[in-house]
Amino acid sequence: MAGSNLRLYLAALRAAQEQTRRGRPEVAYRLVERRWATWRGRAVEPVVRESLELAALDGALPWPEVEAVGGWWNRRFDPEIDLVGADRAPVAGRIHFAGSVKWLNTPFDGRDLAALRRGAVEVPGLDAARTGLVIASANGIAPGLDTDGVGLVWRPRT
Repeated sequence: MAGSNLRLYLAALRAAQEQTRRGRPEVAYRLVERRWATWRGRAVEPVVRESLELAALDGALPWPEVEAVGGWWNRRFDPEIDLVGADRAPVAGRIHFAGSVKWLNTPFDGRDLAALRRGAVEVPGLDAARTGLVIASANGIAPGLDTDGVGLVWRPRT
């Protein structure tokens, strides 16, 4: 929790505090409002990974061999794959799924899915013919989205 609070402070609250000290609370509010969605998306990624890993260990995912869920990115952070489900950690023998976390006020759309498909093939050890895709979204998927190849859509319970 402390790490999450520090990330929020560094991402938005430090600058908002400075604006407030300058007598500009309305600017501070707008600043936090603009940066909130990005921070929230980053903050929820480890929570989603943990919930998927727990579901995997409970046998509740379409990939019964998954025992570890992490993320992957290259040195340029392009692509950045939020979710990678593997048979073990820290070095996977087999990757069972790759996925994306979008915790925004909009549904996961075709642009998001295209980016996931493009980026997932760069994960070392991923076999595009056998590896599934996971969408984790606060607001589900866009109507009419072609989810061919998507093995799981993960949403919060309300």
